[in-house]
Amino acid sequence: MNKRIERCTMAAAMALGSMAFAGVLSTVQAGLPPVQHQGAVEYVSGGIGLDESEAMKAAAKDYPLALTFAAQRDGKADYVANVGVSIQDAQGKPVLQATAEGPYMLVKLPAGRYKVSATYNGAAQDREISVQNGGTARAVFEWK
Repeated sequence: MNKRIERCTMAAAMALGSMAFAGVLSTVQAGLPPVQHQGAVEYVSGGIGLDESEAMKAAAKDYPLALTFAAQRDGKADYVANVGVSIQDAQGKPVLQATAEGPYMLVKLPAGRYKVSATYNGAAQDREISVQNGGTARAVFEWK
């Protein structure tokens, strides 16, 4: 009789653990801002608040390009939003023109070389980025 109770208790604990893990997973996915499209490019921007920030960091592995935006304020770097982002391919053809609604922007692009321009408070910065078939290329833009 005791073995049967032990097995039932163990099965219940495992089921609860699985449900808790699934709940955490769906919470992270639920915290992700809506995916947007511009032509063939899919992107998501945001990261304001802990839930959304964690969701963006977790989703970065699914995007070939991850951008982060910050500005120096009172001697320390703070994340910023409302950053104008322009991406051109190697031939100079515009691929994406959007505004990052938070400190993170994730972009699905085919492999290749790109020029990424980010503008915050009228100050622009450029980065040459190489997107590979696997992994995530990352670029940080920081204004001083």
